[in-house]
Amino acid sequence: MSHRPLIAVPARFAASTSALRYAAEVNARALIEAVWRAGGEPVALHPHAPGGVADPEEVRERLARFDGLLLPGGGDLAPHRYGAADVHDAVYDVDDEQDAFDLELARAAIGTGVPTLAICRGLQVVNTVLGGTLHQDMGGPGREHRHLRHPVALTPGSVLASTAGAAVVEASCYHHQHIDRPGDGLTVTARAADGTAEALELTGHEGWLVAVQWHPEDTAQHDPAQQSIFDALVCRAAGS
Repeated sequence: MSHRPLIAVPARFAASTSALRYAAEVNARALIEAVWRAGGEPVALHPHAPGGVADPEEVRERLARFDGLLLPGGGDLAPHRYGAADVHDAVYDVDDEQDAFDLELARAAIGTGVPTLAICRGLQVVNTVLGGTLHQDMGGPGREHRHLRHPVALTPGSVLASTAGAAVVEASCYHHQHIDRPGDGLTVTARAADGTAEALELTGHEGWLVAVQWHPEDTAQHDPAQQSIFDALVCRAAGS
């Protein structure tokens, strides 16, 4: 590919990383490599939202330079972001600056039709932006989807089913929260055997937005169905 579409990937804050003396901004290597294999040029975005407030105009201008957006996994959203009054004890790694930036970035992408793939936390960010809510915890060990690979049934005719070319895929999950009420315009297009919503798609919208609760990057290198999700994002970002 002579011109790789630019795919924006907001970085995640990390307290430390190997060989660096300071706190860092990172993205999972498996995620970046999946975008690269698909033909995209992944570019990390610095999450700028001082005091937990992002400037909508600034975020839109920064996103305008890119052909697509990938919202990756990460820590939990602050429950007040989706209207919850209480905070469950299991909620972890909340960062107001990260939340504000991700939410504004998702809002800008939806508003401008930038092709978007949202993964795990990313799905929850999209759902929150569109007025949906989350269950803050799935009930502890034995009920949460952490360190778990399991079959997920895709809705026939959905973008995911067409992309994967399958009715069922093997999903690698790492989440303890899940969708309560889907946001406006979002349709659940994949479910686990226990009924957990595992994917959302935005319907009736000129853009392309697919959100999965699992981590397709975990197995994309050897599972064509998972790699196809990244391929589809880059294809749409390329305008084809």
